[in-house]
Amino acid sequence: MMAEKPTVLLVEDEPAQREVLAYNLAAEGFTVIQAADGEEALMLVAESPPDLIVLDWMLPLVSGIEVCRRLKAAPETRAIAVIMLSARAEEVDRVRGLETGADDYVVKPYSVVELMARVRANLRRARPATMGIVLEYQDIRLDAETHRVYRGDKVLKLGPTEFRLLSTFMEKPGRVFARDQLLDRVWGRDIYVDTRTVDVHVGRLRKALCQHGGDDPVRTVRGAGYALG
Repeated sequence: MMAEKPTVLLVEDEPAQREVLAYNLAAEGFTVIQAADGEEALMLVAESPPDLIVLDWMLPLVSGIEVCRRLKAAPETRAIAVIMLSARAEEVDRVRGLETGADDYVVKPYSVVELMARVRANLRRARPATMGIVLEYQDIRLDAETHRVYRGDKVLKLGPTEFRLLSTFMEKPGRVFARDQLLDRVWGRDIYVDTRTVDVHVGRLRKALCQHGGDDPVRTVRGAGYALG
């Protein structure tokens, strides 16, 4: 029910290969969604943006490189980490993949252990709180592993929803999150919650952050959503 686990979209047209990777990603604790071609991948991302995409270069209908180019060109999907898989080991191909916006490039045949390490490393950069990292913003510190939040030297009391809201904001300070994006990240993608619920919990988060004094760091952006700082 909670949107704690990072979601990985696996785009691979070889069923056997896809099965092995999906199994290993699930074993690592990720939520895995799958696509067998570039068109399906773009449709799934539009419906529900994942945290990371493992993307094969050679795909039917729309190539992996074109999928990557489109996602990185759009502001709403630009931040999604993309790991490109390719049998093309030539430097010129690797450069082309990275220039298209891929965050990482893995040459086939690859070791599954190495690929899982790359997935974890890229997710640490894209969504640090889901990987148990301590996040800091001004005098606020959030420890994802111990589930504690500090402001200065004081421990703050936060409910589980407020904690997930704050971790989302602290992963990308300054970024404006629309209410729908917050619903996806904090409540989960398959749960129907009214957008006004977001406003209620942002209000509770503000109160919790200022329980020992200090300025309210959460900013309301009219017609757009909320941001930290």
